[in-house]
Amino acid sequence: MTARATDVIVVGAGPAGAATAILLAEHGLAVQLLDRARFPRPKVCGEYLSPEAPRVLDRLGVLKRVDGLATPLAGMRITAPDGTVVIGTYRAVGDWRPYREHAMAIERALLDEALVERVRALPIDFREQVRVSDVLVEHGQVVGVEAVDRAGRVERLLAPLVIGADGRASVVAQRLGLRRGSRFKRMALVTYVSGLDGWSDYGEVFVDPPDYAIINPIAADRGNLSMVVPLAHAAPWSGRLEAFLTARAKHLPHLARRLAGARMVAPVSAMGPLAYEVDAPRVGGVLLVGDATGFFDPFTGEGIYAALRGAELAVETAVRALRKGDCSRQALAAYDRARRLAFGGKARVTRALQFVITRRGLANLTARVLALRPGLLDVLLGVVGDFVPPRALLTGRVR
Repeated sequence: MTARATDVIVVGAGPAGAATAILLAEHGLAVQLLDRARFPRPKVCGEYLSPEAPRVLDRLGVLKRVDGLATPLAGMRITAPDGTVVIGTYRAVGDWRPYREHAMAIERALLDEALVERVRALPIDFREQVRVSDVLVEHGQVVGVEAVDRAGRVERLLAPLVIGADGRASVVAQRLGLRRGSRFKRMALVTYVSGLDGWSDYGEVFVDPPDYAIINPIAADRGNLSMVVPLAHAAPWSGRLEAFLTARAKHLPHLARRLAGARMVAPVSAMGPLAYEVDAPRVGGVLLVGDATGFFDPFTGEGIYAALRGAELAVETAVRALRKGDCSRQALAAYDRARRLAFGGKARVTRALQFVITRRGLANLTARVLALRPGLLDVLLGVVGDFVPPRALLTGRVR
């Protein structure tokens, strides 16, 4: 076993990890970025970027490339269980303006590739096919990680700060005993469809409790179809996911009509259980970013923006701590406070939306109210799109 030292070890090179590594490197820090995969690699994802995500992508130096790969989404078309359709657009609401007045749909492999190319252009020690197997803790402080390369060699990699950006199955969070389950037991099934009639520049949502489905047009005649169902319903079909998804879609009448004549053009992938919670680290020398911090539900599509914005917040704290030479738990606590301020309000809105969309009568009533007040739907879409503060839903500021 050999030892190496650096300023920061970032575990995971998805959007959260790549963004973190890029921003740290731009501050002049020595960064080691590790990922167990070799890029490009497949990733189950709804492939949605909120209107505020381009701001961070611009800061990272990849927005121009992403613009050439993504499909703009002017808004969302939502179909309630009773067939009521409401359409919201991403637009300025009062004094709140989005960075872009549209969201974007993009294949995850293309987004990851754009970020990884930027990583490779910087003085970052990026190591693919390296699996982190353990977190090294001494005297209440994380001091590095144990990693295994593709040849099976074990290394102790040392740094005063480790940032876990290794997603849902975060080894960093698990080894530190931070991950907890959730009472929301759901599974996402994801595939691509082609041949849809009336292709538009709107994302489409179909709510039909206990399920919902989302179609994002990621390219000409190609859409990402994601269906979220109770885990208990899908688990017995783990070996026949395509058959389950096909049959399940027929039980959502409005979705079934939308998919009439369409065809699946990719295998069905599954991810679940979707929701889980992660506690704040109880030791120093470590931060968590992106899905490693926990996940609730993909209805609002917050995953990638939260990863990118979380990277900004983590880097702000990390740079201050490293420059002071203090990566104690107390010195890093500012990050958790910043995360609560940035994401706490939207998390409450997300939970409220889950309460609505899992109850047929309430979902229908809400859709009818929003149909009468389209401006309110635009406010809600602004909150979901990360540029309108959640308090706007209470103040009723609609223009």
